[in-house]
Amino acid sequence: MELLLQISASLQQGDDSKVHELTSLALQQGHAPEKILSDGLIAGMDIIGKQFRHHEIFLPDVLMAAKAMNAGLDLLKPLLQESGQIGLGKIVIGTVSGDLHDLGKNLVTIMLKGAGFEVIDLGKDVKPSTFVDTAISENATVIGMSALLTTTMPVMKSVVEILHERGLANSIKTIIGGAPLSDEYAREIGADAYAYDAANAVVKIKELMGV
Repeated sequence: MELLLQISASLQQGDDSKVHELTSLALQQGHAPEKILSDGLIAGMDIIGKQFRHHEIFLPDVLMAAKAMNAGLDLLKPLLQESGQIGLGKIVIGTVSGDLHDLGKNLVTIMLKGAGFEVIDLGKDVKPSTFVDTAISENATVIGMSALLTTTMPVMKSVVEILHERGLANSIKTIIGGAPLSDEYAREIGADAYAYDAANAVVKIKELMGV
């Protein structure tokens, strides 16, 4: 357990080489990959997420921690895939069509991966049908949509409408985020949740998935 705590601590310090070294050592010592993921990497990113949410650390700290997390994940992912342990669930995320802003979306992706989710990042300027088609093909249970422009916000409603048209609104949940958005707008378009920042997105998605 001490070794897994060291992995968590090194991740919080943003020390990617140390995380890689300790993750390799933990595997050599016979620690289960899923245990290293949950008690080492995810435990460290959970703390990073809380600190970021409380404004105790800032974006550069999160990015360093994410880089460190990926150093460990590179070793664990093949083993986790072999055992069928691929995380808490799968999410499709992207910035809606007509909108090229992706900083917030990228940060949400980092935080979700750090929390143990598998994320399919579609990038920016994503068409409504692409969100839904990808969620179906990837067997994802949540679609996350980002927008910074008020002119692109209606695209989110289109995604929700497609899900209803295809009878998928109960099996695929939707969450929206971005500067001009609100809980009220989420309710207006029929989205399942609204997140006001990246850390809150993790909380809301866990609630949607029941994890």
